[in-house]
Amino acid sequence: MAYRDTVVQLNEYRAQIAGLRDKMRALQSGIEPETTPDYEFTGQRGAVRLSELFGDKRDLFVIHNMGTGCPYCTMWADGFNGVLPHLEDRAAFVVSTPDAPDVQRGFAEARGWRFQMISHRNTNFAADMGYKSERGFMPGISVFCREEDRIVRVSDTGLGPDDDFCAVWHFLDMLPAGPDGWRPRFTY
Repeated sequence: MAYRDTVVQLNEYRAQIAGLRDKMRALQSGIEPETTPDYEFTGQRGAVRLSELFGDKRDLFVIHNMGTGCPYCTMWADGFNGVLPHLEDRAAFVVSTPDAPDVQRGFAEARGWRFQMISHRNTNFAADMGYKSERGFMPGISVFCREEDRIVRVSDTGLGPDDDFCAVWHFLDMLPAGPDGWRPRFTY
């Protein structure tokens, strides 16, 4: 197909995706919240409750990250680091991993991450949220809101190639061969 014809078709698909996003936003706005316990995690300064992670915000993003052993989760976190000020202007943001806080701290410092991190080690949090199976931890995002004296989860989604949360895959999709077997690494 000629370049210009292909671009026209691709732009039609992008318009369809934008229409689907509008439908998703409408559906999301009417979701029935799921009451969530006030889990206790380990933060850089000791024990911290889910309710404390909101700070002065009503909404909270919790990233379910598989930890220091996953180059994919690391690539996503590198990207989150770049948009962090924009996200934190609207909601609180924290990355949760099974790693101990001292391991998190060293890894975050080496990568230049600025976001808050917590350890869900020795808790049921990841499993209760649907991000741990018999095969291990899985990456994702949960969104929580404070409603008076309770915490509710209002959204969640898994993370993986082709999701909406890592621009790298969308850039690679613009190449003629797409990702072509490419995989993220800790260093290049």
